[in-house]
Amino acid sequence: MKSVLIPALAIGAPVSTVLLVMEQLTDYSIAVMAWEMPGISAAYLFWGAVGSSVFLGIAITWAVNAIVYGAPAFVVLTVVKLAIRGSPK
Repeated sequence: MKSVLIPALAIGAPVSTVLLVMEQLTDYSIAVMAWEMPGISAAYLFWGAVGSSVFLGIAITWAVNAIVYGAPAFVVLTVVKLAIRGSPK
């Protein structure tokens, strides 16, 4: 499980980083923010509950988006691993 989870998160982290950078480059466009909604929603709920710093909210947004966008990579890598393991030798 770890052999698939780590590469999946390694794929999701750059996707999340690119989304955060694109947000500033597109002048906070609604279309880009729609892709960031899982992380933004989590940060918004956290700020409402705790009222913490902006930097912690950005970190939460980045982490949640990394997990959300790493999940499809996790599924693909798991299927590939099972297909390779199940193939006759």
